[in-house]
Amino acid sequence: MSVKDYENRARFSEKRIIRFQNKVLDFYRKRGRVFPWRNIRDPYAILVSEVMLQQTQVDRVVPKYLEWLKRFPTVSSLACAPKGEVIKAWQGLGYNRRALHLKRAAEVIATKYKGKVPRTLEELQSLPGIGPYTSGAIAAFAFGMNLPFIETNIRTVFIHFFFRGKKKVRDEEILELVVRALPNKVRLLSRHKVELCSVREWYNALMDCGAMLKRAVGNVNTCAAKYAKQSAFKGSRKEIRGAILRRATEKEKVTLADFKEHQTKFSVPEIFSELASEGFLRKIGEDFTLA
Repeated sequence: MSVKDYENRARFSEKRIIRFQNKVLDFYRKRGRVFPWRNIRDPYAILVSEVMLQQTQVDRVVPKYLEWLKRFPTVSSLACAPKGEVIKAWQGLGYNRRALHLKRAAEVIATKYKGKVPRTLEELQSLPGIGPYTSGAIAAFAFGMNLPFIETNIRTVFIHFFFRGKKKVRDEEILELVVRALPNKVRLLSRHKVELCSVREWYNALMDCGAMLKRAVGNVNTCAAKYAKQSAFKGSRKEIRGAILRRATEKEKVTLADFKEHQTKFSVPEIFSELASEGFLRKIGEDFTLA
């Protein structure tokens, strides 16, 4: 153990970690949220929820998640679905690349893993659109694996409780505490008793506590070294991309002329070509259709 590790251990004692665990769990057991993906064990359904929740508010995800599972209830149904149908089903969630990533992931799972979502982090991260956070979340929620990972709400909780007032908090510092706070053989000490806590419950508790803190105290993630303010969506190139794709799901064809009013600010032909090269649109003559 390095000198820095010893310093951090001294600063964040086991008693402090236990008090933190109890506060988070007490909050969750009294005021925890209910979502359709929380009481299931189907790895595919959990994969869908985690991809949808990337950069999208929960209240927007819930209805789309339920609709998606009715339309594509299994890995094979998504893998075999036409790309255009998948893109249409995704409309309203934004960041449309995730729809194609999810379909490609289903295709890989169907062919390479015989329809079963892989269990290891390495295999999960080899799937399209699956990074360190999403793979950790799937491992925890689908398979009960006691592994550390960080997302925005988890980062919020640890910064609020352990790094209040500090600037440029690195994820490495937070991750050490995430590891130390993980349920150890599903046991957490509380008032000299042993309480059961699964890794699923613990991460749900962290995320709900983080969501509450964002409403109560504001965005403490501005203190994180990784923090970067998002650029405005309104009037952006990203908004035009979304508008073109949405029009393509509504009409038989979409043309450059449909978006000529945006030509002064953006290269509309370039955006159309980009969407076609990414697999969203197909060019037919001078017009475009949904892929």
